[in-house]
Amino acid sequence: MHVIADTEALVADGTLTPDQAAILERRSREVMVTLAVNAILCFGILAATVGFIFWLADPFLVAIVGGLMLAGGLAVLARAGVNYAMFGNSAVLIGVGMLLGGATVELVDRYEQLAGWVLAPGGVLVALICLWRWRTSAWSARFVLGTVLLMGLSMHLGGIEILAQLHDLGPPWRNLLLLYYAVALAGTGWQLDVRLITAAALIPFAQILETGTAYFHAVYAFYSPEPTLTILQMGLLIAACMWGVVRVSERDARHLRILAVMGFIIANLCALVGSIWGDVVGEHLWGPGRYRDGWADYETYSAARDAFREAALTIPELTYSILWAITLLATIIWAASRTQRGLFNAALTFAAIHFYTQMFESFSDEPLAYVVGGLGAIPLAWGVWRLNQWMVARKI
Repeated sequence: MHVIADTEALVADGTLTPDQAAILERRSREVMVTLAVNAILCFGILAATVGFIFWLADPFLVAIVGGLMLAGGLAVLARAGVNYAMFGNSAVLIGVGMLLGGATVELVDRYEQLAGWVLAPGGVLVALICLWRWRTSAWSARFVLGTVLLMGLSMHLGGIEILAQLHDLGPPWRNLLLLYYAVALAGTGWQLDVRLITAAALIPFAQILETGTAYFHAVYAFYSPEPTLTILQMGLLIAACMWGVVRVSERDARHLRILAVMGFIIANLCALVGSIWGDVVGEHLWGPGRYRDGWADYETYSAARDAFREAALTIPELTYSILWAITLLATIIWAASRTQRGLFNAALTFAAIHFYTQMFESFSDEPLAYVVGGLGAIPLAWGVWRLNQWMVARKI
């Protein structure tokens, strides 16, 4: 389990010796430096690859330069020592990225009808070869193998998406396709043990119910047409992940925890939407949907929407706000008692967002509400403190 500890305090009270504290501090520093180096390296490789492809803007030149970079990188890896392996790995990845990326751009640009049929099976072939080599440890450059596997996965998923767009794939096949994207990303992240990729699986998973983001001029927005159903979807994911965390190895549990945290974040963003606007459950899935979904005129759409709302389950924004606050409080207490730091931090963050939002939406002109809330928080804090003492005494 990963925990945060004050090594100076632990040395002072005799829990750790100075040498043990120094080991913990050194290892913590090594982990942070490794993360920083890998982040910089991945950004540099990606930027250089994309830059070369669009700067050269010629498939023949891209192939030539990519091949030279690949050959040069392999030569460095074969002759240079460990200190220079990073340069060899980078050159190999830029070369492979130019070859695969250049081919992808050329196919999409010139052969749009054919691109999806080539990229989908071609990408999965590249990914499977790298996965096979990764699992058998046949090649030592695991960083290179993992990165090329991701390139193959991107080609595969991109090819499928091109085909889906060309054939105007709609529900329910579109929803199943998004679920496949989520499973593919989560499985790849788990296999490579890269939690950033695992976390990315929540993007298509949320889009199954059309939850996503949009960009306008100077505005980046989160939208959820079905906040209640999306919260239930994410709740099931969180419950499944928390159930699995205590039953698998720590290596696998880290991926379940990141999925749970990401699901919790999306669920809270949906709760924020519901706390402001309320929710008419199912209006966008089995109801009239949105006006732009093919209605002949707004009057017909408005009549259908009103008729649906009369019989549908409607959750007012005040009800949403209260339920959200209770859920956040329960999550904070549970996460603190179980040392689930990710969920604890996320719950505290959204508690602050909830308070800030309601301060302006509902209680900006009701000072008595702050008096009641503030005074009520004091015995609540005392109760949580006593509950923790009771749980510690019984080793719960």
